[in-house]
Amino acid sequence: MSVRIGLGFGVFPFSGAEAFWRWVDFCENSKVDSIWLSERLVGRQDFLEPISALAAIAGRTQRLKFGMNTTVLPLRDPLVLAKECATIDYLSNGRFLPMFGVGGDAAPEWQAVGLATRGRGQRSNEMLVLLDRLWTEDDVTFDGKFYHYKDVTIRPKPKQSPLPIWIGGSSEAAIERTARFGTGWLSGAAQSPAQVARVIKAIRSRAAELGRPIEKDHFGAGLSYRFGDWDQPEVQSAAEQIKARLGEDTDPRAHLAVGDAAAIIDLVEVLRTVGVSKFVMRPLAFDDEDMIDQSRRLEAEVIPHVHALP
Repeated sequence: MSVRIGLGFGVFPFSGAEAFWRWVDFCENSKVDSIWLSERLVGRQDFLEPISALAAIAGRTQRLKFGMNTTVLPLRDPLVLAKECATIDYLSNGRFLPMFGVGGDAAPEWQAVGLATRGRGQRSNEMLVLLDRLWTEDDVTFDGKFYHYKDVTIRPKPKQSPLPIWIGGSSEAAIERTARFGTGWLSGAAQSPAQVARVIKAIRSRAAELGRPIEKDHFGAGLSYRFGDWDQPEVQSAAEQIKARLGEDTDPRAHLAVGDAAAIIDLVEVLRTVGVSKFVMRPLAFDDEDMIDQSRRLEAEVIPHVHALP
């Protein structure tokens, strides 16, 4: 079983493209396993569109794996999405880790594109079936509630066969979706070890019932971290966001890794005991140099220990 750490971010934390590429180059030449980008299509904060950005990262790098956390399926066309993912994986020689979800009820994208949230789970499930078939079969015919294809083929196929399908979300529907269609699951960055443990246990149980158990090292967790103190503004901002999302009584210390390397490793090891083997670490940093510094310290002080875990 391989235990690995990748790096990611939500809001674009860099001053511009030059600083971003300097960080990507650092990751490529480090022990970092992968880069993960979040999706937000509309809003006043800076977010990269993940699929096009990951295609650019694929061309910039030779070693790094990369994925999106998480692309909202109902906002995309399944044929175009299948073709985009296949192309990226083919040209990157099999380094792509696509991850999908259904999106939240309050996401502004629904109104922006004129789509209703109702039925998005069923639509997503059909898309997952279609994506897998388009990546592995020729002359795909499909007659669903939302999508109807006849003799559709895309080429080239992905380098990876099958191309992994990572799923996000912690609802009962997301657990069922992962067990039925996914090859891996990755938690959000604001979930506690207890919440992650519940979902992993439920997915494993349901997948076994369906006769398609998921590999033990295909369960991951997002985790925001900072080498520093709890009273620093970067940490306080993240703590307030967690309380706003989960309630004022929420203890951010169960969700954030803050302190020295030992404090970060401690929380990683807690998650490891509940079945997590892939970690997407988000530096809590506000500027270019801080992002690089936090990433370098993670690579030097945490990754060697974590990558050696059984």
